[in-house]
Amino acid sequence: MHKTITIPNLRDVIRHALPNVVEGKIIPLVLFVGFLEIAGTIWALLIALAWSIVTVTYRKATKRRVPGLIVLSTVALLARTIAALATGSMVIYFLQPTISTVLVGMAFMLSVPLGNPLAQRLAYDLFPFEDATKSHPLVRQFFVRLSAIWAVTSMVNASITVWLLLTQSVTTFVLVKSVLGPITAVVTIGTGWLWFRFTLNRTGTSLAWSPSSRHAR
Repeated sequence: MHKTITIPNLRDVIRHALPNVVEGKIIPLVLFVGFLEIAGTIWALLIALAWSIVTVTYRKATKRRVPGLIVLSTVALLARTIAALATGSMVIYFLQPTISTVLVGMAFMLSVPLGNPLAQRLAYDLFPFEDATKSHPLVRQFFVRLSAIWAVTSMVNASITVWLLLTQSVTTFVLVKSVLGPITAVVTIGTGWLWFRFTLNRTGTSLAWSPSSRHAR
């Protein structure tokens, strides 16, 4: 029997993702930039971090789902705040995004045994999947695998970054690091997608675009 998994169209994606992007990314960024000049780096980071923590706490208290974007934003802000509170050396400065990468990788890895893969939460922030698609075993399996792959590539990224920082010149480090992040993202998503398509082909399952804007957030 031929099976089909329905995925949302672009209009639905934009309408669904925008509120989560604003809450999880844009507001913390605006708070950080807005308080940077008047309060300094550490206070700006603390204020942006406080927004994310309060948002998570409020959603938990009201039994609402916590978007994956807010989880990642909180982890990244926490890592940068820790780095900012440490010494002001060049090594610590360049380690800020690496600490964030490690924490994000740990978050992806821990989310798998907890039965709530972070890749799935991020996808549901951005893509208004139908209930039938969300509950499809192949889709759930895909997000578990993608979360595990993301955890591994994050750790590899962090390891390479630390090695570059300790062994190479600043110029070499900056040049390599500028392409390492995008390459890691492409490898992670590409590997997960190819694995997913292989599974679909093996099980005789096809993909179809959602025909209308009928999804609710």
